[in-house]
Amino acid sequence: MAFDLRELAVPVIVAPMAGGPTTPELAAAGSSAGGLGFVAAGYLTAGALADRITAARALTTGPLGVNLFASQPSTVSPREIERYAADLAGEATRYGAALGDPTFNDDDWSAKLDVVADLRPDVVSFTFGGPTADECARLRQAGITTVATVTTVAEAQLAVASGVDALAVQGPSAGGHRGTYDPLAVPATQPLTELLADVLASTELPVVAAGGLMTADDVAAVIAAGAVAAQLGTAFLLADESGSSPVHRAALVDPRFTETVVTKAFSGRYARGLRNRFIDEHDEQAPLGYPEVHYLTSPVRKAAVAAGDPGGTNVWAGTGFRKIRPGSVADIMAGLG
Repeated sequence: MAFDLRELAVPVIVAPMAGGPTTPELAAAGSSAGGLGFVAAGYLTAGALADRITAARALTTGPLGVNLFASQPSTVSPREIERYAADLAGEATRYGAALGDPTFNDDDWSAKLDVVADLRPDVVSFTFGGPTADECARLRQAGITTVATVTTVAEAQLAVASGVDALAVQGPSAGGHRGTYDPLAVPATQPLTELLADVLASTELPVVAAGGLMTADDVAAVIAAGAVAAQLGTAFLLADESGSSPVHRAALVDPRFTETVVTKAFSGRYARGLRNRFIDEHDEQAPLGYPEVHYLTSPVRKAAVAAGDPGGTNVWAGTGFRKIRPGSVADIMAGLG
């Protein structure tokens, strides 16, 4: 029988955070604390994803989720990439790193669907788009609950039509990449409270609220508004079990960083992080081209982290980052109840 998100002992989901912060330990700890932890599949090979699901499953008897990046077509021309590479030449020189190969791929979409259909986590969620009706049916047949991340009512309607079991409504204050379906669209700015109300009015499916939630009051407010659970990511970036880099951790509590902004400079897709030098110098020139820009800038960002420089890499964070607290996932979860 498929897992029902309404059955969580603690209505808190530890958001999947691809690229490092999410570890098997983080996912398992969220589930062991009575909530739901997610393995983040983004940027992993299908084999590495299988290994992480297996590792997380070995650490908890609670439910487990996996998040997949939905496959989308390329949106950028070689000329646009060439222009942005020229703009980034100084960054490569600064950190002694060559720019990366701006290749396009679908994040191993089909192979990762095979992995989750085989290993059968309790929940599979989707970001950047939803599954097709056939893909939903396949996962449902495997006993997996499907959740689509949506940022507008229109996206919610598309997801419902495809047959998903639940929706994760993501507001504009979320850290990292928004789950916006259209990669060329400027992310919607409708406040989470309004978006949540509108989506709840449009469907009878269970709805999770996400985006900028940091405190027990935040969780209580969205539950009172009708959400079955609150999904938090930034709140767990300093958790003991998080894989956040030392540079990321230090920047989150550094008083020199005072605000977050939405940028396309690092990945070619809109994402929210701490405003830093790289964003100020390159966001205007960056094309919308994901994942090509992600791969182009990746070596520079890694070199900046190795150099201990938060000014040259993405420091993803939601707008409420100042309320972040360190500690174990269990302690953080206890403070959210």
